[in-house]
Amino acid sequence: METDWSVILDYLPQLFAGARTTLYITVVGLVGGLVLGTLAGLMRAYGGRILNLIAFAYIEVIRGTPIVVQVMFLYFALPVLADLRIDPMTAAVLAIVVNAGAYIAEIVRGAFLSIGRGLTEAGLAIGLPYWKVLTYIVGPLAFRRLIPPLGNQFIVSLKDTSLFIVIGVGELTRTGQEIMAANFRAVEIWSAVAVIYLIMTGSLSLILRTIEKRMRIL
Repeated sequence: METDWSVILDYLPQLFAGARTTLYITVVGLVGGLVLGTLAGLMRAYGGRILNLIAFAYIEVIRGTPIVVQVMFLYFALPVLADLRIDPMTAAVLAIVVNAGAYIAEIVRGAFLSIGRGLTEAGLAIGLPYWKVLTYIVGPLAFRRLIPPLGNQFIVSLKDTSLFIVIGVGELTRTGQEIMAANFRAVEIWSAVAVIYLIMTGSLSLILRTIEKRMRIL
């Protein structure tokens, strides 16, 4: 079968709709992942023994299992264990939240612990409470060091959404599969899907590099 690149134009609206779903899952999931990861990272860095152990267990379990297993657990096993049925989109977003949160937690922990203790001790010495030292002294410095590894995690999470094809979420990869199954134009459709992913990840990389440059991260 000869390739016919013009067929891509006919399916661009469907592919763009799939891309919008991919971006929605990524953005909402990463917002939740940032909150969860920051909390778990601070628990690992500054929490007591019990909080540290809870965060450690969460991080190790999530980092030790594939995200496709996690989303299938949320979608298929959770209703059995907790009598709680969730739709595929919710399962996909929760999987990104839980998975990205574990990796972000270690990024946050490393960034905060990389700041010299002298600054923390100086803040405490002038009478600031511990939370203000973390928020106004350590936090801004740690944030600069967070950006490069966070950018990598954002890109990984965006590409991980393609795995949610296993539960029928209509993201970009699922859309491409459905189109290809209807017209058997594998070369054209999967090339278009790959280009759209490259545009999304490339745009995200450009935004992050711009942020790094503006903050003058060496």
